[in-house]
Amino acid sequence: MTTSATTTGLRAATDPAPLFTPYALGDVNLANRFVMAPMTRQFSPGGVPGPDVAAYYARRAPHVGLIVTEGTYVDHPSAGSSDRVPRFYGADALAGWRFVAEAVHAAGGRIVPQLWHLGAVRTAGSPPDPGAPVLSPSGLRADGTAVGEPATAADLDAVVAAFARAAADAQRAGFDGVEIHGAHGYLLDQFLWPGTNRRTDHHGGSPANRARLSAEVIAAIRAATGPAFPILFRFSQWKGGHFDARIAATPAELEQLLAPLVDAGVTALHVSTRRYWLPAFDDTALTLAGWTKKLTGLPVIAIGSVGVAQAFRGEHEEQAGSLSLAPLLERFDRGEFDLIALGRALLSDPAWPTKLAEDRLSEIHPYDKADEARLT
Repeated sequence: MTTSATTTGLRAATDPAPLFTPYALGDVNLANRFVMAPMTRQFSPGGVPGPDVAAYYARRAPHVGLIVTEGTYVDHPSAGSSDRVPRFYGADALAGWRFVAEAVHAAGGRIVPQLWHLGAVRTAGSPPDPGAPVLSPSGLRADGTAVGEPATAADLDAVVAAFARAAADAQRAGFDGVEIHGAHGYLLDQFLWPGTNRRTDHHGGSPANRARLSAEVIAAIRAATGPAFPILFRFSQWKGGHFDARIAATPAELEQLLAPLVDAGVTALHVSTRRYWLPAFDDTALTLAGWTKKLTGLPVIAIGSVGVAQAFRGEHEEQAGSLSLAPLLERFDRGEFDLIALGRALLSDPAWPTKLAEDRLSEIHPYDKADEARLT
């Protein structure tokens, strides 16, 4: 199949069939190479996902190989407190998530929850629990302002245990694995980034030390769920409001950060970039996903403005993405990634991958920011 320009503007210069081949993520078989990216929706009053949330994910299940849910708070008082962001603890919330997993499986899909701790990041209207400290590596926000005292060893032990409990609950609820949110400036990423991690103990300093907390979370989840349960870890260079931030300035530093995660038992790495095709470092053409694959040999999920021409939040229009699928297919053929995640494109059109596979590009509903206000 060779597709051309359509009314949506989407273009595929080569046959996308390779993206529709099956893939085994550990012992979990995926129907194709597309992943639904985690996107915070805030449609779970009281932190409990309802039938509308289950239907939202089930609508996308037949079209992607894997769904990663929106971020869900782990059971720690400082993880986050928005009343509309789902929790992954408590009887009501876990019952709701079990129903979500069942709905996705009934539609033929696979699904993992994303487990989340905000750390020092707080959105408007979501203050931390007044009875709990704001946890962060060094008591600093991304802009360098003080937000509290550095997390203690006991604090970090409690966070690790909360992630492990959530993962065990996900396994009991019938999910196909879990994803750990270690990107975008949230708690685990605050440890990875030297801009917010100024610690002088064994959780700070070298890249390997900065990755220690994430590795401890992975190891605890592996111990709680067994050797075969898929554990995904999402990481990024950029942070919210700090698009030029880097957790690693060179491939060597990236290798030092990722090695502890590999040793701890992570199954796959979800590499979050704003534009998937851009080189990760100076003097190299490889993307961040490509370097991750080269350095670890593990399954890699790439993401970054696939099928969306509009600028990423905070960017100018001239920085927007391209709708040509040729670069995506070229990098896939070169083995830079194994799976490709869709975010905004899939938000506006649940059947985006199927329409691509069936050469129905003119039927694709292009991304519209207004769709974010609806759970469709």
